[in-house]
Amino acid sequence: MTPLRIALYQGPSGVPSAIDDSLDALSAAARRAAAAGARLLLTNELYLTGYALGDANAVRDRAEPADGPAARAVARIAAEHGLAIGYGYPELDGEAVFNSVQLFGPDGGPLANYRKAHLFGDYETAAFTPGARPVVQAELDGVRLGLLICYDVEFPEAVRAHALAGTDLLLVPTALMRPYEIVPQTIVPARAWESQLYIAYVNRCGDEGDFTFAGLSCLAAPDGTVRARAGAAEDLVVADVDPGLLKASRAENTYLGDRRPELYTSLT
Repeated sequence: MTPLRIALYQGPSGVPSAIDDSLDALSAAARRAAAAGARLLLTNELYLTGYALGDANAVRDRAEPADGPAARAVARIAAEHGLAIGYGYPELDGEAVFNSVQLFGPDGGPLANYRKAHLFGDYETAAFTPGARPVVQAELDGVRLGLLICYDVEFPEAVRAHALAGTDLLLVPTALMRPYEIVPQTIVPARAWESQLYIAYVNRCGDEGDFTFAGLSCLAAPDGTVRARAGAAEDLVVADVDPGLLKASRAENTYLGDRRPELYTSLT
């Protein structure tokens, strides 16, 4: 199979004054990604609005439904540049607000929407309702994509659930603060290795309120290597997800086949 080229867009930093600013930056990033041959562009957690919005009321004020005006704008950008786009946003559904990631296909059609299941800290637990679907997937160019958000990937059970469901490439928009650089530097490559899949981890960068985000977005491969790594500032990096490498790695590393689930039920 032909490798799937993915672009990781780490930026821009700070809370945008309006969603239109985020959309303009996304359009420019999509143009660069498409010119580099990417079929998929992934942004960070709460990309449209920024992360540090103040309180639950401020988050609700900026939240939109999954088919709202901002979503339709992202769909148009995807179709214009002929690549899939995954982006983070606060999703309004009735009275609930979710920390979500939505994926549109290269034709602008909706592919998947995932709501963050593991909320981090007092800010998130006050502002968001936790999602209830552990595995959300989509297909792109023969590659099975899965979706998680930030803190979710730090739970091995969440990643393993995707591996068992056949996910090839796990998309993880992120808002990781300093001093937790151990996550992109150590944990994410380890997750890719132990569950035998690719992980695209796209972080925020710079300062927002009391938060300083670590950057260091990366594409980790199932052989434990990092195929692309951003720095600490706004960046766009491109790398390939190789189905051939994935197949060979899964054949050599037999973690999934050597599991003994009958022993694990007593642990839960």
